[in-house]
Amino acid sequence: MSAYNVEKVLSVHHWTDNYFSFTCSRDESLRFDNGQFVMVALKVEGLERPIARAYSVASANWEEHLEFFSIKVQDGALTSRLQHLKVGDEVLISRKPTGTLVLADLKPGKNLYLLATGTGIAPFLSLTKDPEAYEEFEKIILVHGVRHIEDLAYREHFTTYLKEHEYLGDIIKKQLIYYPIVSREPFEHQGRITTLMTNGQLFRDIGLPVINPKEDRAMICGSPTMLKDVSEVLNGFGLEVSPKRGQRGDYLIERAFVEQ
Repeated sequence: MSAYNVEKVLSVHHWTDNYFSFTCSRDESLRFDNGQFVMVALKVEGLERPIARAYSVASANWEEHLEFFSIKVQDGALTSRLQHLKVGDEVLISRKPTGTLVLADLKPGKNLYLLATGTGIAPFLSLTKDPEAYEEFEKIILVHGVRHIEDLAYREHFTTYLKEHEYLGDIIKKQLIYYPIVSREPFEHQGRITTLMTNGQLFRDIGLPVINPKEDRAMICGSPTMLKDVSEVLNGFGLEVSPKRGQRGDYLIERAFVEQ
């Protein structure tokens, strides 16, 4: 168990029948870069080792608590149990964060596109609260694709809360663009991320030129299929992916895990 810190659940929020989030205490020794992930685990009676899976940290590295955003998998080894957490319950958080969605691995640029589907938005929740991101890029464009309008978890967080943040609010109002996309019902931005990028609608909507390797950088987080499809679009725009952690690229993908 020495690989984990024992933390207390502080809050639980059920967004829909498919998505929930929770916050927990944070050990003072835990240090991470925004965009990284940790292992979240639970002790299960009768099992020698805790059940664990990787979760991006949705809270920023300067916040005193930890936050995680998860899909509910009814027969999932961990999420079938995790979704029933209550305030005061204990969770295990690994001591060693890691991950490939870190600002240091991006080449300098003008605009940063954060491209996510479903729970893939989690690492970008932390990155959109990172002062360094706003220092390095003039505009940060968060694109979140989901199937249904109700799946747009954290929508109000981006449209209202962040803009009113005591310290980052003024910067976020000027530099952050939130672009939600819904694929399976009528919505202001309807379709798939790849379609709205390739036909240019996304860029017309936000008033920016089509992505180009001279000015634009990106991060992608979602399912394996989404990562493959969006990577192909970015490759088509002339961007080159970072081959591994520690080597800079025009765009980054989270290589270690996918939505479950």
